[in-house]
Amino acid sequence: MDLYFSPLACSMATRVALYEAGADANYLEVDSPTKTVLNDGTDFRTVNPIGLVPTLRTDEGVVLTENAAILQYVADRFPQSGLGAPAGIDRTRLHQWLCFVGTELHKGLFLPLLDRKAPQETKAYALEKNLSRLDYLDNYLKGRDFLLDHFSVADAYLVTVINWTMATPPIELAKWPNVKAYYERLRQRPSVAKAIAEEFELYKAEQARKKAAA
Repeated sequence: MDLYFSPLACSMATRVALYEAGADANYLEVDSPTKTVLNDGTDFRTVNPIGLVPTLRTDEGVVLTENAAILQYVADRFPQSGLGAPAGIDRTRLHQWLCFVGTELHKGLFLPLLDRKAPQETKAYALEKNLSRLDYLDNYLKGRDFLLDHFSVADAYLVTVINWTMATPPIELAKWPNVKAYYERLRQRPSVAKAIAEEFELYKAEQARKKAAA
């Protein structure tokens, strides 16, 4: 399968999940400004017209988009990994947390803060409206190792999003000690540590390219 990604973007969650599952994949880096696939110079929009990562092409040639859907596909494709949850309330809880991370944290809180073109008023509003989501998460994680009773694709997504606090100074994790402990603990997990280390190096190379092109 082929995973189209950009360094340290939300697509890193799928990399974490694939590493956790011990799955083989081709990792195809997408240059965000130009939408060029760096591996072969092709236009990424011929694969995903919206131009957003992650995008996954399965071994059967099916193209999947949207982070939560791709993560659930990986969990179902590799059930031995334990990344998913059985049908019933446990599966619903998994969906709940994937939606929470995707809407309340990723899109609601972090996206405005990471958008360099967003007005300061927009960033201030996002903080005012959505910091309470971290309060909720901090309370939930008290005494818990993971979002469910085991490491799942929801954790792969959450640790990816929390990792963005490195680039969002207004969010200081010390204010949410349970979230901070969760993040620090998961960063030590081999699949997470490997993904972050590899994508950080690619991110530095990406920034160097942008600087050279400016």
